[in-house]
Amino acid sequence: MTFIRHFRVFFLLGILLIVGLVVLLGDHRPSFLRPGLRLRAYVTTASNSVAVVDIVGLKTIARIPVGPGLSGMREHPTRPEIWGVSSGGGFVWILSAPDNQIVARIPVGPLPFALDFSPDGSRAFVTSSGSDTLLAIDCQSRTTTLRTKTGPEPVIARVSPNGKQIIVINRRGASLEVRDADTLALRSTVNVVAQPEDVAILPDNSLAFVLSRTQSRLSVVDLHRGVLLTNLALAGHPSEMILKPDGGELYVFSPESHGLQVVNTWTHEVGDYILLGSAPTRGILNEDATQLFVSDSAAGRVTPVDIINRRVAGTVTAGQLPGALRFSPVDPGEKPNLLLVVDQGSGDLAFIRTRTNSLITMVPVGDQPRDLAVKLFQ
Repeated sequence: MTFIRHFRVFFLLGILLIVGLVVLLGDHRPSFLRPGLRLRAYVTTASNSVAVVDIVGLKTIARIPVGPGLSGMREHPTRPEIWGVSSGGGFVWILSAPDNQIVARIPVGPLPFALDFSPDGSRAFVTSSGSDTLLAIDCQSRTTTLRTKTGPEPVIARVSPNGKQIIVINRRGASLEVRDADTLALRSTVNVVAQPEDVAILPDNSLAFVLSRTQSRLSVVDLHRGVLLTNLALAGHPSEMILKPDGGELYVFSPESHGLQVVNTWTHEVGDYILLGSAPTRGILNEDATQLFVSDSAAGRVTPVDIINRRVAGTVTAGQLPGALRFSPVDPGEKPNLLLVVDQGSGDLAFIRTRTNSLITMVPVGDQPRDLAVKLFQ
């Protein structure tokens, strides 16, 4: 009788475990994920490789050698490809998502750090900061079609929302360049905050906000007239900025000030401040701009922020040193129910259920993961 009772207990526990796993896996599986579609996450690591993670199966399925100093990883907007740069190798690399293989390495010059695509995905733009060069790449032929000299140490090139301009940020030159997207011809050069590293462009292509991680100021540039409007004072050195989809607000994170500053992009003024935690570093905003998730690299957690009411909505444990964040794709009109967070300290990819703000699991991806991309493909 004792054996029968124990057997029944273990049997029921087994059934409950299976049901729990089914619910867990089904909760983050998008309803649009019909047979034949695959959903993957891609993570760059310090071992010069890209880890491929099956988001539905919650497991790493491949580790692909690429090259030294991986950065600037992006999903191609129309092709089943992941693009990035090898800063140490001086090339742009292309990963075929269906094949899990590197299909091209395009030489661009020393020390590239980032790339961007034209709105239609036909061209990619990348800078070589070691040779002071801007290049345009044809995405179909995977060849360089244009190149031109820039100011000293160009670290990033961003395509304007209308696709007509390329905004180049020169770190050593402390300048912003406005260039024609078709010819790469220089239209104007504007002096900005020292050692600039990132830029955000308003949806109407009128203004650019330039960030430097070594300065407590944010430059505001009028792109139409090619002039500096102001340098906004910030509370501490910023780590990242996120532009609201309608362009009305800019959210600036500062680990030094332990919070988030809200910049009114119409008046060029710093408005609200939200205290977040120890060292808020990276963030991601949902599509309807109602909720912001911020990784705290010192506290080992992710903080959900109610943007509408300007308040923190709890915290979620996310490993030792959380960094880059991405949402998993969802059905049109729905809010994301799964957040992926790179943990640079433990070498994991954290999966967080956004509906309950709870950690689902941690998937090992490799040493010191950094960039993160998500791709849905056939």
